[in-house]
Amino acid sequence: MAATPGPRRTDRRWPATGSPPATADPPATRDQNRRTRSAARDGENPHVTITEPALTVPAGWKPSATYPEPPRKAARPRLERFIDAMLSMGQTGQVFGEHGIGKTSTFLSYIPQAYPGTEVVLIPAANLTPDDLLVNAPVRDERSGELALRQLLMRQLRPGRPFVLLIDDSLQAGDTIQAQLMQVACNWTLGEHDLRALGCVGVFLTDNESAAETSARRSDLAVLDRMVTLRITANDTGWRHHLAARHPDRDLTEVFRLWAGLSPYLRHLLSPRTLEHVLDCAREGFPLRWGLPLLNGARVELSEPQQDGSPGKDRTGEILDRIATAVGAANPPRVPDPVRRILRAAVRNRWAVLLQGPPGCGKTEVTKQVVAEEIGRPPVYFSLPVTNVEDLCVPIPTPDGTLDVLLTRSLLGPDPKVLVWDEYNRPKDKSTFAKLMEVTQEWSLAGRPISNLRAQVALQNPPYHLGRKLLVSSNNVAQASRFTVSYEVRPEDIPANQWLIDTYGEVAEVVLDWWKNDIDDEGREWVTKRTLERLIKLHQVGEPLETGLIYLGEGEYAPIPLAGLRERLSGRRSIGIRELAAEADAWEARLAAAAAASGEGTADSDTVHQIFANAEVSQLREHIEVVARLLRHLPPKLRATYLVGQAEGRQRFWVDAFARMAKG
Repeated sequence: MAATPGPRRTDRRWPATGSPPATADPPATRDQNRRTRSAARDGENPHVTITEPALTVPAGWKPSATYPEPPRKAARPRLERFIDAMLSMGQTGQVFGEHGIGKTSTFLSYIPQAYPGTEVVLIPAANLTPDDLLVNAPVRDERSGELALRQLLMRQLRPGRPFVLLIDDSLQAGDTIQAQLMQVACNWTLGEHDLRALGCVGVFLTDNESAAETSARRSDLAVLDRMVTLRITANDTGWRHHLAARHPDRDLTEVFRLWAGLSPYLRHLLSPRTLEHVLDCAREGFPLRWGLPLLNGARVELSEPQQDGSPGKDRTGEILDRIATAVGAANPPRVPDPVRRILRAAVRNRWAVLLQGPPGCGKTEVTKQVVAEEIGRPPVYFSLPVTNVEDLCVPIPTPDGTLDVLLTRSLLGPDPKVLVWDEYNRPKDKSTFAKLMEVTQEWSLAGRPISNLRAQVALQNPPYHLGRKLLVSSNNVAQASRFTVSYEVRPEDIPANQWLIDTYGEVAEVVLDWWKNDIDDEGREWVTKRTLERLIKLHQVGEPLETGLIYLGEGEYAPIPLAGLRERLSGRRSIGIRELAAEADAWEARLAAAAAASGEGTADSDTVHQIFANAEVSQLREHIEVVARLLRHLPPKLRATYLVGQAEGRQRFWVDAFARMAKG
């Protein structure tokens, strides 16, 4: 049956139980063809009349370098048209589409813009337990004065004004929740409560149908027969306009053209959400590859599979370089002091970031230190092996007859917060990964926003290290792509050496000299900063050093020779920055002779260079006069390495040292 034509209107009528929104036209009313659809027939929403523009400016559009003028002649995104249609018809809408294409963000941005006064109640289904939506509780009856069972409803479903119920990640919920959602989807009721009477004007369910990313398949015909289902792609949402608004000073036209020219498989890997992360990295001057997710511990490669299923040519570098060129940004291979820079950018920009690194490299400690420096208080710390989402929030009855969400104490209050999810890929149970998707994407728990949450940091180990498999969980692309930056931490990225020297003094210097000079690269991977601290403590208490190495079982320890360390700790002669300074005149003469003999230097030049490269900044500053004297005799190619790719504090020292060298 066709809709009954109605008069041209610029208002929308909502249920009398809710507060009517302010009368308003949709955006960009000039030169637009409008049509009005009446919804008075059976099966449609009798409370709403929609004025739907055939052509319109995207919701929330603002001028940007990409769109300096409103794209008035562009057809509205298909998902926005679908939302209007479902609200007009009073039907439940089911939306399927790949991760990261802007399904949820379209609802959250479009509905408040197009329907002023209407709230979007977002319910992340993956994070629901059976008692979250509805629970029976004893309540004193007002008439009889006796206690009686009453069904209490989630507080979010009583917002006090018209609302659209959006059940996100709807296929992620368990069987009991799926049964509860059946009543919501079919009748817009929950238990004894009529959602329409509470102000509900629309119900939508969204998710990705991929079996790799969901825990259920909706197949019950009793449910499916009451929904209108739309499958969408990235071209059916307004993600381009939202991304352009996020980067108003950069023209992203060429980026969008490049993305559209990729194959469907590559567009799946470089989803709009991931592309947003890549552009955020470009704005911070980070390597663009950091915006690509870490899937099961490995960086996603932008490569097309061949017919036999084997990986094709890796186009990651080519595509990211083209994006960098398109926005006029650098794409450096690396940056100095990456971990601290990532953490500071996360707090500044309100990012969720993932740091993956081997055990004992100092991820957790440096995160706590930087967060405390940035917000003036320690982070809110959770270790996933001992944490469930149920430990963070639970539903409780309230005197007004609703279910409220009770958050754990550390998440309350107006103070700035940074969440640290330690051992992120070692969750207490398999469902925790899915449940944490709400926190990392929506920054809320059970639909309740976390006040003044400034950043989130997930810390995890790789699946393999030193040829051994670690007991970590796998993830999927939807979970992995929630992080703006995903970085693989190397031991040298975290300057824990200075902390060891500051804490343990000269004995730490001796142990670090051994670590830097006496063992090879593979050996240094076995001896983490945590192991170094154990070796220092064992020496101080006179215990055998072998017990401080990583124990591999069956009486076997990490294959690290400790004879050189014992010799150094016993006081036998070794060459370091202290010994160099003690014999500065002799070394200056040897370096002068080396410079006269060869412009490339000699073994003496290499020895001094290695000592300078391995010394900590505090050690170099203590002997800066000697360093400046010896610098002038080193080959230019060696001196140049002291300023390239170094951390800020180390660069400052070498600038000072070169200035003293020039004066000398």
